[in-house]
Amino acid sequence: MKLLKALLATALLVGSANSFADDVAPPLQQLQQQWATNNYQLKGGVQEKAFEKLLATADTTLAAYPDDAEILIWHGIINSTYAGVTGGLSAMKYAKIAKKDFEKALKIDDTALQGSAYTSLGVLYFKVPGWPIGFGDDDKAEELLKKALTINPDGIDSNYFYGEFLRDDDQYQQAKPYYEKALAAAPRLGRETADAGRREEINNALADVNKRMK
Repeated sequence: MKLLKALLATALLVGSANSFADDVAPPLQQLQQQWATNNYQLKGGVQEKAFEKLLATADTTLAAYPDDAEILIWHGIINSTYAGVTGGLSAMKYAKIAKKDFEKALKIDDTALQGSAYTSLGVLYFKVPGWPIGFGDDDKAEELLKKALTINPDGIDSNYFYGEFLRDDDQYQQAKPYYEKALAAAPRLGRETADAGRREEINNALADVNKRMK
């Protein structure tokens, strides 16, 4: 259950860029925008079918741009989200695909989308079970999430997911400022749906942290 819930969140990542660059390719925008719609506006069977379609689109897009770090990151995000939506024994299969995507993106350009591959991979490492079931590793996760913060210190996702890492470890007082910084992040042009959904998640996390700190 923890894995599935986390993979949905990983979705990670709504892409950590603060805004669309003027030269962002239309295929990337399509993946980002459709992911946000599916993840935050759809539920149940309708959501699952929408993600099946989006996963196919992501596969086709990656086949056309196999060495594009940004496309690789979003192919990974969509696979990790699909794992959470479908659940069951197949979840780890899609998590492993996402892991490979993020690792390849880091080798090509580790600053792509303001270090989103570090954030996304870090989330996988702290949410996926450890050996022998999966590849989870909290030490590796923290290393990756901190690296993401050095690249994008003011980002909504880089701060939110490090806050999630700390909250998962019951470090509520330490987590709170990262959530607050995530809420203060600048809006991302063209990512209104994703930003709204993420801010709701942040507010829910803050409410939990405040409750636990009383």
